[in-house]
Amino acid sequence: MKPRRVIALLGRRDDPTDAVEEYCHYLGAALEWHDFQLQIQRVPWGIYSWQASLDALRRQAAGWRDTWVLVQYTALAWSSRGFPQRFPRVLDILKSAGARAGVVYHDVEPFQGVRFIDRLRRHAQVHTMRRALHLADLAIFTVPPEKLSWLPGFSSSTHFIPVGPNLPIPGTGITPIALWKATDTVPNGTGIPAIAVFSITGGKAGARETQIILAAVRYASQKLGKLRLSVFGRHAELRETDLRRGFQNVPVELSIDGVLEPAQVVQKLSASDVLLFVRGPISTRRGSAIAGIACGLPVIAYPGSETAVPITDAGVVLVSPDQPDELNAALVRVLSDASYRMDLATRSRAAYKTHFAWPAIAARYSALLNTR
Repeated sequence: MKPRRVIALLGRRDDPTDAVEEYCHYLGAALEWHDFQLQIQRVPWGIYSWQASLDALRRQAAGWRDTWVLVQYTALAWSSRGFPQRFPRVLDILKSAGARAGVVYHDVEPFQGVRFIDRLRRHAQVHTMRRALHLADLAIFTVPPEKLSWLPGFSSSTHFIPVGPNLPIPGTGITPIALWKATDTVPNGTGIPAIAVFSITGGKAGARETQIILAAVRYASQKLGKLRLSVFGRHAELRETDLRRGFQNVPVELSIDGVLEPAQVVQKLSASDVLLFVRGPISTRRGSAIAGIACGLPVIAYPGSETAVPITDAGVVLVSPDQPDELNAALVRVLSDASYRMDLATRSRAAYKTHFAWPAIAARYSALLNTR
């Protein structure tokens, strides 16, 4: 039987890596097992004018009648400053062409901030997300909808599907299993406790995260002796000077890398004993945290308004962001208590297979696309 076509429609590309595009590639590979063919298209308003881009979309959409088009929403993908009011026009065009429009909400809450411009931006984003919800035939949220502050209510078109790891984990259909290092035993074979940090936020938030990492790892080294710390991903290289200065005369073996190939990310995580995730609260849409879960790691993280099942089913140790002693104690216990660490790792592997593996995610998509 010929695979059914599904379109993933994206806005402006994010640099240096586009996590949403990677998400679509992995989802597409997993959907092939369900006889769907996912094609990635873009509305290139960042290159051409909005009017030219919408005119081109109108011509394309003429051939998409009765085809599912999953429009990927983040505020900055549809507006350079986070005012995505044009986004509903994309859905209007799809509906007028007879396509079946779905919206995948990767941004599930409006941006925060206290300035007047922040309040205007927040109002614009909430209005856009609600308007899109009204227009769409299907709305997929990457966190449980009941956790959202702006959602007016639930309907049969509203569904929750967490994101998966944008990594070559077995079962994705993307890469050979040979790239995967099994984590059924302790992944770090050096005898030196190893900590991973996958990506750091840019700007002032990244400076705060760096200080948190420095304080926690210094404390753990005082209790446990020599440690290994691997920091990699977006903005990691921007914090190299601060990290190396902060660990002077501290027994920490430090490695810092910027953006890596996905297989290298798997290798870095698989060579670690714990993922330290301090990039804001953990949730089912935080791909860098889910990457650690997918690699069978315990994860130490902060809770927040989006933190809920199934992320809490994994081996996640939640600590209060305003209580650094909790973070310090959790890191020492995970690194020093092998039985505790293995129990957390087992929970992470089980949660990954059930909720965050691409085959599990694709099965949920397939069920929705086949029944609507």
